[in-house]
Amino acid sequence: MLILTRKTDQEIKINSDISVKVLSISDNQVKIGIEAPKDVQIYRAEIFEKIKQSTIEASISSEIKPEALKSLKVNKLKKDDSTE
Repeated sequence: MLILTRKTDQEIKINSDISVKVLSISDNQVKIGIEAPKDVQIYRAEIFEKIKQSTIEASISSEIKPEALKSLKVNKLKKDDSTE
C-alpha cells in the first residue's frame, strides 16, 4: 500500500486521467473529490463488497447443472478458404 500525506486542495494523480483531491478535513472526516473518465467505476468499499457478493450469489443461483450441459450444442465455424 502506498501511503501519501496531502493537505486540503492537494491532489494525487493516477495515470494521466484520474485525480484524487482532498477537499476538506474536519474532525475525523476527510472529503475527497475524484475526477475520472465516465467508464471508470468508483464505489465506496462497502458498496463494492455488496455488489461483488450479489454478483457471486446471482452466478451461483443461475449455475448450469452438469446434466444440462449434454443438451448444449457448440457451433463450429468452418474456415472459408476464399478469404485468404
